Parts: sequence; structure tokens; C-alpha cells
Amino acid sequence: MPNQSFVSEFVLLGLSQNLTVQKIVFIVFFIVYIATVVSNILIVVTIVCSPALLGSPMYFFLAFLSFLEACFSSSITLKMIMDSLYKRKTISYKGCMIRLFAEHFFGGTEMIILTAMAYDRYVAICKPLHYSSIVNWRLCGILVGVAWTGSFMHSIIQILFIFQLPFCGPNIIDHFICDLYPLLELACTDTHILGLLVVATSGFMCMIIF
Repeated sequence: MPNQSFVSEFVLLGLSQNLTVQKIVFIVFFIVYIATVVSNILIVVTIVCSPALLGSPMYFFLAFLSFLEACFSSSITLKMIMDSLYKRKTISYKGCMIRLFAEHFFGGTEMIILTAMAYDRYVAICKPLHYSSIVNWRLCGILVGVAWTGSFMHSIIQILFIFQLPFCGPNIIDHFICDLYPLLELACTDTHILGLLVVATSGFMCMIIF
């Protein structure tokens, strides 16, 4: 259970407090966001609608990666784009925790899937005659399952770190999203050891993937 917290919402400072700059931010990031989501959805639809492509592990992973990229972009950029329309940018405590989980979950899954794609290309190049027997659909399913499970565990650990912190003072986050370190700075307790644990868990995941 989380410690006693008197903060029900956080105030995000965003990229700028200047209204003119905020309008520019809205236009630029809205265009980039739409282009990112549409292009990734087109990749997924193209692969799914082409049996020849979907039958290849490389394109299977590519479709999955494109889906994750669209989700990851939405979990971060969509809130920032909406906030650029308002002078006061707020997010509830629960909403902050959900977005924090989504960021690490989709980001971590992407990392593991990229590693799986690198392994797929390694086998295709270095062992072309054994490729179809090594990289089969059973292995693809296992790799996707590992990606979901590993990133879920990583995200849960990060959230559990934050749940232990009391927020009883300032609620202004000098960032455009709810992230770990800005939240650690707002906690009403010493977070030095917890900051090291956050770095250690993220580094440990990167080492495992490597």
C-alpha cells in the first residue's frame, strides 16, 4: 500500500509557459504524432493483409514493433499535445501512475522486441540453411511472451517504488510528462537510495537484454 499522500494531482510545467510557443508546440507535435501513428498503423495493416509477409518472422516482429511504437507514442505525446492547449496543465495522481506504467511497459517491450529482431537477422545471415528450423513460430511466440512479461515486471517494479513515497508538499513537476525522477524530487522523504535502485533496475534490464 502507498504511504500517506496529500497530493491528489500534479501540475506539469510542460515545454514552455509562453502561449505562442505552446501553439507552435501543439502544431508541430500534432503533425509528428499523426504521421507516426498513421505510418505505424499502415505498416501493421499492410503486413496483416499480406499472408506472404505475415508468414515471415521478420515481418511479424516488424508489425508487432509498429503496434508498440504507436502505443508508446500515444502514452507520452498525446497528453503533451492536449496540455499545450491549456494554460494550467494538471494530471491526477492515479493518471500519473497509469501513464508512468504505460511508458515503461511499452518502452521496455520495444527494447526486447528489437533484440529479438536482431537475433532473427543474425540467424538469417549467419545460419541461412538452418533459419527456418531455428526461428520457428514457437520461438517467435516465446520471444513475444518474454517481451510482454519482462516489460510488465520492469514496469511494476518502477510503480512499486513510487507507491512507497509520500507526496505531501509541492506538486509541480518541471517536465511535460510524469516521470520517475521528477516525482522523486517531489517526495517528502529522502529518495537517494531509491534513485539508485531505479537506476540499478533499469541498468539490470539493459544488461539482460544485451
